[in-house]
Amino acid sequence: MTTDLLPVIVGGDIGVYAIGRSFHEAYGCRCICLAASPTDAITRSVFFDVETLPPHADDRQTLAVLRGLAAANPGRKLVLMANDDRHSVFVGRYHSELEKAGYSLPFPPVEVTECVTDKAQFAQICTELGIDTPRTVSVNVGSGETPSLPFDFPVVAKAARGDAYDQVDFPGKRKIYFIETAAELDELWATLRKAGFDDTFLVQELIPGDNTQMRSITAYVDSHGDVTMIGSARVLLEDHAPTMIGNPVAMITEPFDDLWDSARAFLTDTGYRGFANFDVKVDPRDGRAVFFEVNPRIGRNSWYMSAAGVNPMSIMVRDLIDHEHVKPQEVHNKILYSLVPDALLRHYVRDEELRQRVHALQRSGKRKNPLVYTAETSLVRSAIVALQTLNHIRKFRRFYPEATDRSF
Repeated sequence: MTTDLLPVIVGGDIGVYAIGRSFHEAYGCRCICLAASPTDAITRSVFFDVETLPPHADDRQTLAVLRGLAAANPGRKLVLMANDDRHSVFVGRYHSELEKAGYSLPFPPVEVTECVTDKAQFAQICTELGIDTPRTVSVNVGSGETPSLPFDFPVVAKAARGDAYDQVDFPGKRKIYFIETAAELDELWATLRKAGFDDTFLVQELIPGDNTQMRSITAYVDSHGDVTMIGSARVLLEDHAPTMIGNPVAMITEPFDDLWDSARAFLTDTGYRGFANFDVKVDPRDGRAVFFEVNPRIGRNSWYMSAAGVNPMSIMVRDLIDHEHVKPQEVHNKILYSLVPDALLRHYVRDEELRQRVHALQRSGKRKNPLVYTAETSLVRSAIVALQTLNHIRKFRRFYPEATDRSF
């Protein structure tokens, strides 16, 4: 068994806690959270130590703290994890420096990261591999161009690169925009230019269907280039708060062999290494699976893999630290991953057969919440997690009171 393992996880949200939990479940180890203001689920956890980053820390400051942690822990087996666009790109950018400092990095090198995280290049690669993506128009916001669209409104608009979009802030900022008219789209361009955003935005055709048409795929490509872990889930409900929209809050793990084949082809073709998470939507009109993007990290909801019986951290550590050639593992067990109250979830699942599946998993004890962990001993933490769960009722009442056929 691996000893002296020290995971260092950059960020402070639910996804970071979930990564730490998977490490703790596999190895019983403590983890370091590197963040400016981590959530209470982390600061009150029994297995997290917090190393504070300055607010809005730049690359130089983050790199200095990481080097300092490595120097302070000689002989430890360091693994660096991150779970958002900005920090994942940071790891890619300083890949060689971080490796020299002693970190094992389950991330692709910078040239692969920059290629696959650019949603326009992602779509081009998918087209070459015969993988469906939404029809898309790229818009250079800084140039002032307003190209015509070869598809009808409503449309979806989002930044081509999440790390570039993270650098600007303005009132009403959203992760994804659902645009009903040409006038609304023109207003968005003006808002972005005023905020100083001069990178690329994408305008895509809207694929209909509610949240239950979404699929999540999580994979790991080992140091030999082999896909040694893959699993997937049917999304039941996504967050609809403006800055969180698109993040699943409830899913059922389920194998999707055809989607797995497409994901494997993409990862192999691009020379990928490390963790990857794909967002896919099944078009209810014709059943085709449309790939939206790949995230060069394990994903906010990665713990659904551990809950279903395949711990991603074990797969990765055996590869990068123990230097084993791990036999490929697939997730076939079905569990309900959920961050929301049971009654709220059943309210939004409109398909009767799917609702019955949800109810059966709830009754059978296969409902799993990454934040609820028997190893945790803080009663205050437990109360905070319970209140956060109930708070979803208020959030959904405000931002998405009823499920719709367009998901907004």
